[in-house]
Amino acid sequence: MTTLSIDALPFAFTFEPAKTALVIIDMQRDFVEAGGFGASLGNDVTRLTAIIPAVAELLAVCRKAGIIVIHTREGHKPDLSDCPPAKRLRGAPSLRIGDPGPMGRVLITGEPGNDIVPQLAPKPGELVIDKPGKGAFYATPLEQVLRARGITHLVFAGVTTEVCVQTTMREANDRGYDCLLIEEATESYFPEFKSATLEMLRAQGAIVGWTTHLADFERAFTQP
Repeated sequence: MTTLSIDALPFAFTFEPAKTALVIIDMQRDFVEAGGFGASLGNDVTRLTAIIPAVAELLAVCRKAGIIVIHTREGHKPDLSDCPPAKRLRGAPSLRIGDPGPMGRVLITGEPGNDIVPQLAPKPGELVIDKPGKGAFYATPLEQVLRARGITHLVFAGVTTEVCVQTTMREANDRGYDCLLIEEATESYFPEFKSATLEMLRAQGAIVGWTTHLADFERAFTQP
């Protein structure tokens, strides 16, 4: 099998494309677009919107290389039975989970705001994991899906870096997966949170995982 090596931090990330999956975390309208849940918390969503082209480029590279693609969406049942009060009632947002908003009920599965942004829409055959929590392994079939396909390495993109992306990477690390985060394809509403998260993930010899730049990832598929 073909083994590729990518310039990364803290050191090179080596993987077999046939045993690798791209996991795009929560690139949903509710987080990325005005009028969604992210904006209701007072955040500047344009920071997240800005990474859509980079995520699309990464997605195209992985599709061309035959890497399995998995999309996640954070959302809850219409009756909110899977949304604990501790999550719904925190803070003082202008909209709470389940409230009606400009894109339907906020963070509710099946509502327009829960959809992945059109530029990154899943293709037929690509997996979509609906998750009720921050981590993509909690209360989802993700681990069974990965095991069934013999996946050992995961490439990550999406939002937000310090919450759902980091949580999923830590869950994956505990399950034995080697994880690589593409820096230009992830973002936070707070730039300092993204920077700190990147440092934490790759500290102490890739204690959680590796980070790399999109150009370095692409180069691994084009160099001899």
